[in-house]
Amino acid sequence: MKTKNKPLLFAALCLMQWVLLDAQPNTETRYLSGTGKDDMVEWDFFCSEGRKSGEWTKIGVPSCWELQGFGGYNYGHDAPEDRHTEYGLYKYAFDIPKDWKGRSIKIVFEGAMTDTEVTINGQSAGDLHQGAFYEFRYDISALLNYGSENLLEVKVSKVSANESINAAERKADFWIFGGIYRPVYLQADPADHISRIGVDAKAAGDITVDLFVESSKADRVELSLSDLKGTQLKDLEIVNLTKGNEKWMVEAKAEDIRTWTDEDPNLYQLNIDLLDDTGELLHTYQQRIGFRTVEVREGDGIYVNDQQIKFKGVNRHSFHPSSGRTTSKAISIRDVLMMKDMNMNAVRMAHYPPDVHFLDVCDSLGLFVIDEVCTWQAPHLDTEVGEKIVKETVIRDVNHPSILLWANGNEGGWNRELDDDYAQWDIQNREVIHPWEIFGKTNTMHYPRHYVFAYDNYAKDKIYFPTEFLHGLYDGGHGAGLSDYWQQMWDLPNSAGGFLWVFADEAVERTDRNGELDADGNHAPDGIVGPYGEKEGSYFTIKEVWSPIYIPEKYIREGFSGVFEVENRYHFTNLSECSMTAKWLKYPNFSTEGILLKEEAVALPDLDPMEKGKFTVDLTHDWTSADVLTLTAVDKHGMEIFTWTYPVSTAKQSNEDEIQGGKKGNIKVEDDGNNIVVSGDDFEYTFSSKTGLLEGVIKAGHKIPLHNGPIILQQESKIASLTVTPSKDQVNISAVYTSKDGNRPAWKEKTQWTVNADGLLDLHVELHARKAAIESRGITFSFPEQEVAGMTWLGEGPYRVWRNRMKGTQFAMWDNDYNNTITGYSGFKYPEFKGFFANLYRVHIKGKNHNGFKVYCHSDFTFLRMLTPEFPQPIPGQWAKPYEYVNLDFPKGDISFVKNIPGIGTKFQPAETTGPHGIKEHYFGINHEPMIIDLTFQF
Repeated sequence: MKTKNKPLLFAALCLMQWVLLDAQPNTETRYLSGTGKDDMVEWDFFCSEGRKSGEWTKIGVPSCWELQGFGGYNYGHDAPEDRHTEYGLYKYAFDIPKDWKGRSIKIVFEGAMTDTEVTINGQSAGDLHQGAFYEFRYDISALLNYGSENLLEVKVSKVSANESINAAERKADFWIFGGIYRPVYLQADPADHISRIGVDAKAAGDITVDLFVESSKADRVELSLSDLKGTQLKDLEIVNLTKGNEKWMVEAKAEDIRTWTDEDPNLYQLNIDLLDDTGELLHTYQQRIGFRTVEVREGDGIYVNDQQIKFKGVNRHSFHPSSGRTTSKAISIRDVLMMKDMNMNAVRMAHYPPDVHFLDVCDSLGLFVIDEVCTWQAPHLDTEVGEKIVKETVIRDVNHPSILLWANGNEGGWNRELDDDYAQWDIQNREVIHPWEIFGKTNTMHYPRHYVFAYDNYAKDKIYFPTEFLHGLYDGGHGAGLSDYWQQMWDLPNSAGGFLWVFADEAVERTDRNGELDADGNHAPDGIVGPYGEKEGSYFTIKEVWSPIYIPEKYIREGFSGVFEVENRYHFTNLSECSMTAKWLKYPNFSTEGILLKEEAVALPDLDPMEKGKFTVDLTHDWTSADVLTLTAVDKHGMEIFTWTYPVSTAKQSNEDEIQGGKKGNIKVEDDGNNIVVSGDDFEYTFSSKTGLLEGVIKAGHKIPLHNGPIILQQESKIASLTVTPSKDQVNISAVYTSKDGNRPAWKEKTQWTVNADGLLDLHVELHARKAAIESRGITFSFPEQEVAGMTWLGEGPYRVWRNRMKGTQFAMWDNDYNNTITGYSGFKYPEFKGFFANLYRVHIKGKNHNGFKVYCHSDFTFLRMLTPEFPQPIPGQWAKPYEYVNLDFPKGDISFVKNIPGIGTKFQPAETTGPHGIKEHYFGINHEPMIIDLTFQF
């Protein structure tokens, strides 16, 4: 079958898709497909079953056919009876230049799921390929019609004939997609050529290269280094050349090179000229390399260039909602930049080798990589097919300086007979790990409880780094608990950090459900970011916790000297290479545009990695007039590290000039035995005669539905007295609650309303400070959610917080519109509107129909509870336990002002096992004075 409009298509391909591999004229690459999700080429296609099946049509390549409307969707955990067993047939006609005859022509498939059979002009190109995530190629030189048309035919079976492949790919915990989902291209080499190389470029400049030579003429090689623009920098003197039948080994030395690290990802282009005995150039091979030395020192740690590393890592799938497993270089760049923005330095491939361009981006932007073959729990891969897969993985990826370790499968899927296969193909002989297992020099146990870092372990000498921890689900995990975990990881000498699970929610656009996003219940919504990269609250917590500039927590109070302690937690960068800017800001009333009072550069000290020191912020101006001090650090590449914020004024001081009131007038009080009604010129407030609770508000003729408060949360005392004290300009309504505590003297709690003649309503609350369970200590009111339009507030934001996820917010004036986002599940609008918000100073709750109001909080360290978030509910047939860990019981009411809040768990852990900040028990200590909440309501 021939492609329609083939002459036009071929002309376009000639203009657009003939490229030079590594910028050399004697190796040429021609793409038969497109290069990614946004660049596809139409091929003829037949799907065997499911949607749009049973007839020949068109499909874009590369793609996952489900996202193109074919076949059926299925997530992993496949049982044989549940499998979508469709296969796809592809046809594509292409021309080959006449002058390619005599060259070595290979067809390369970067990835197809899963069993793939290839024919050229009706003849088999080679053996059936099995395994979805691996690059494979066939030499088709003898099968081509040169100077005329050729027909490529491919059969891709979604289910493998090898059951161990199915166990690895179909029973795994990720989406299953069918099709040629990565690019396909032709590679034309000279008849005498280097087919591939393996490079070991050490930090000291020593280079060893394995050359796989296909030539009867080749006699010698010459090596040189260029920059990435192709400008030659230096010729390399060869100190040793050993020639075998197919593999040559070359040793050389490069002087005055810059090493590769995640912080300075310096790259070079290695040029290798293959020559015959007369000096004639047969082939030039180019490879991008980085000079670095990796060591895994037993009982010690993982070292890069003689520096011990702490992995600040995350797991990542190759995934996009609109295209499944088909991605693009733009997505790779976006993902790596987001990881770097979170101050991460490492990424684990989960659970298969990624697109080549992702590793290229890790090389160029600087991320350490664990590369992994696809197995998932038991049974493991058969040895025969496993050997092929390991070979394909290593020979494709061996030269990426970003790769530090190989992972021989995941969580029990290790075929131990394959452990020594990696060294056969890896000239660098990188260490092999078993994620989830104590193996070799490492312990990578997954999802440790926080107490594990006591390291009461029989294998105490192992280098410990969980290759999965703090498994995110909805809004749980990731940032929640990370501060506690990281402190332990940082302090434990033989800890090498760890890898969060997982980077992004894997919700796919269901083309069979009008584009509905489907994360398969609680299986795939595990991300720090949403399906399209939407940033959840944990994103910013990670950014602060993993900042390489560590500033201990500090509070600015009277007598502040301007001096900050600082620790350099970079591995390779001197702190003086970074810059910092201080800003003093004032936020008048409810303006989100802060007034800049002063801005200045801050000199960071000359500190080598792991050193501690101090820096000073200038205080020669009237700094006490500011609301907040911000410190923004920028790295040597121009990326923001983090912005720390420090309230300068207390809540009471900040609000003193903002509350507009003071109007004199007469107020009227009526009490009918059930209700106390206090009224003035344009207001009427109704309180319960029995409890003192506010039950009604009318302002300027508008009913404001704030009522039923302040209810004291977790109150164990009973009301002892209620008094009403009127005067000319104000009315006080006081409720006193008392309780016995064993043999100790009785303690009391108190609420007091003060109604002012100008309509301002002050509330003074005294609470008993005591040990408490997870329920919050504070006060709460009722306000119908349907009447809330948004809020503007001065405090920590814009994201909500949990007790074990307090970092990452910034003190400023924020403005959030109402949304009902369920994190990782629906809506995907961030920040979420509902939840707990830290360090409230004042808030304008924007209502509908003139029913909004303002609250000024005069008590420091008070949380605002805004409504009650919705949480996903268990799905029949799925494991229900995770919902218990991430679904929290909120206090009664709708709008609350509290002094403590709960932590949130992860998919596999309740909050209390993620560290001290997740423990349910709250102990405020014995305080001679009561715990105070002072508020002013302005309607």
